[in-house]
Amino acid sequence: MAIRSLGYIRAGQHVRAAVNLVSDGRAHTLMQHTSHSRLMRRGAGAASLVVAAALLLSACGGGDSSSSDKADKSGKIAGADTGKDTASPAASDSAPGDGIKRPKVVLPKGVSNVFEGGKTGDPKQDAILADNARSLDAINAAITTDAKKLLPAVQFYNKGDALASALSYIQGFYDDGTSYVGTARYYNRKVTPLKGGAVAVTYCQDGSKTYPKDRKTGKVTHPPASADDYTFFNERMEKNDKGVWQSAAVISDSGSKKCA
Repeated sequence: MAIRSLGYIRAGQHVRAAVNLVSDGRAHTLMQHTSHSRLMRRGAGAASLVVAAALLLSACGGGDSSSSDKADKSGKIAGADTGKDTASPAASDSAPGDGIKRPKVVLPKGVSNVFEGGKTGDPKQDAILADNARSLDAINAAITTDAKKLLPAVQFYNKGDALASALSYIQGFYDDGTSYVGTARYYNRKVTPLKGGAVAVTYCQDGSKTYPKDRKTGKVTHPPASADDYTFFNERMEKNDKGVWQSAAVISDSGSKKCA
């Protein structure tokens, strides 16, 4: 029970958003702060681009190193894992065959993502779902390995509000001194065309098999499963000039009946 909401882990205060379809590039949300225990996903509007910029500076070694959420002298975010454990390839490492040079993303041993329904029979939809999966791999790898090294991958698949939210979400785990282990399952994945060439990608996340891990001690706790381990996500995705489908905005609803 470490990953909830849009695919994130239980670690202190996270944002829960109950919203409508992201159809116009803006996330219309009704948000409330709530404490969760497993993997949680960010909600659109949960962080500003100012927060995102601050995280980028801290992760890259800039800014005031005296703050606990800034990078230390070695250039790492405080409390970040070294990523030296034996790792298993994530979906991002598979050659997509589209000629796009993509960042390498590797999830650590004991952490995995399972994506159901990636082959729809429609090449465009398959490409969109593949980039959505790569984005989730990048975010979860940043949480469980070394955020500084994974920032380029997170930026590669996210922009705007979605990027700001992802960075704030990742930083929250380091601030809380937590990570997670286990398997997150993503299912009921669907693509809906929107105006202007964008699409809405909706899916559910099952975080009931993910568990909080203390970064310092390595201790893993196993909280009981609950309805909040199942989260509904709605992402607006747009294709950039490189041919990559990026997440531009994201909203989530933990405990949603749509994922029951």
